[in-house]
Amino acid sequence: MINALTALDGRYARLTKEFADIFSEYGLIKHRVFVEIEWLKFILIDLKLESFEDLNTEMLDNIAQTFDQEDARKVKEIEKQTNHDVKAVEYFIKNKLDLLGLSHMKEWVHFACTSDDINNTSYALMLKKGKEIVVALLRQLIFDLEQKAIQYKSIPMMSRTHGQPASPTTVGKEFINFAWRLLQEADIIEQTKVQAKINGATGNYNAHYFVYPEINWIKASQRFITSHLNLAPIFFTTQVNPNHSIAFVLHAMIRAGATIIDLDRDMWGYISLGYFTQRVKEGETGSSTMPHKVNPIDFENSEGNMGIAISMMEHLCVKLQKSRFQRDLTDSTVLRSLGSVFGFFAIGVKNALKGLSKIDLNNKAIQKDLDNNQELLAEPFQTAMRIFGEENPYERLKELTRGQKITKKDLVKFVDSLEKVPLDFKERMKSLTPETYVGLAQELVDLYFKQKKG
Repeated sequence: MINALTALDGRYARLTKEFADIFSEYGLIKHRVFVEIEWLKFILIDLKLESFEDLNTEMLDNIAQTFDQEDARKVKEIEKQTNHDVKAVEYFIKNKLDLLGLSHMKEWVHFACTSDDINNTSYALMLKKGKEIVVALLRQLIFDLEQKAIQYKSIPMMSRTHGQPASPTTVGKEFINFAWRLLQEADIIEQTKVQAKINGATGNYNAHYFVYPEINWIKASQRFITSHLNLAPIFFTTQVNPNHSIAFVLHAMIRAGATIIDLDRDMWGYISLGYFTQRVKEGETGSSTMPHKVNPIDFENSEGNMGIAISMMEHLCVKLQKSRFQRDLTDSTVLRSLGSVFGFFAIGVKNALKGLSKIDLNNKAIQKDLDNNQELLAEPFQTAMRIFGEENPYERLKELTRGQKITKKDLVKFVDSLEKVPLDFKERMKSLTPETYVGLAQELVDLYFKQKKG
């Protein structure tokens, strides 16, 4: 939409469409209708608060199952009179029951419920669907990183600490670092149980107990939430759900998002160094004035949108756990941005995936840096000198290498000057190159897959 207010519904609508039916106004109203119908069925069928010989659950289910955007518009029209979004849903369902010839049961709609009984359960269902999509996206990114790790497992690469040349690694090992970090968060998000409550105006089942004291309402609400909604019950609340499960999920998404930004920045840097090239798509323009450029725009886009997602998630995580006394409405307005959080997060993941799909390793550039930085061997050499009792090993290597380039000949000459290192180990030192000084990088890649498998 060219006139969309936000990028989520405009420029990036193609990347966020799977969230539209879940987190849009239509999605929220649809989930509210579903919860209201399930609660109505529960109190009439499970609790048998009143017996109706002509009770047709298919007719009730049909109200929720056939709910469409036209129905949502009818709810919004009712809301213009009620100025209350949940009450509008209640009246919509009652109107439907009238049309179905079920007017005699309509006063059981919304029985003993406060608005947040319907809202928190609806958002819980929405969160559950949203996190499933996020987990799928993260697992796709993890898979792509794992494939890069396998592909480049044995390709040596000079590391950089503080941006300066440092002990070599392998390209594959660096990819597996990110895969491992994201795997932790994907598992946490997937395993987090989404909680919901349905316990009345201040969380004490006051109205429920007043009219039906013989019913164990705590067990009843537990049964409804687990069997009808497939959510985890929470009992200790005020009028509102304290939203711990939202915080659990979003905090894990924040950590995943931070990891993805770390990946984006590293890939941006490696492309800048020439370690990776980007495949060119015919017709694309890299710069409006410099025709030669192929910019790392996918990783930049991922970083920018993920940053927005993180800032929003940080606010929601903290704000949604606060409510004045037993209820205020600040959570209600903030929860309406939950879909935006998932949208920006998805854009961040999808653009990181897109960036990874377009890169190719530039072996020549990587090899050149290894060959031109023989001083990387100062670390293993001074470590060996310590073992064999050479005097001032660190200081001597520092004098030889710090702030200056040296050649292989310089290192060979230095090794020959050592007095306490055995000849056979000297030969081992002379044969070492930055390319072969990668430690157990390859074995660590193998360990990742072994641990993941078993």
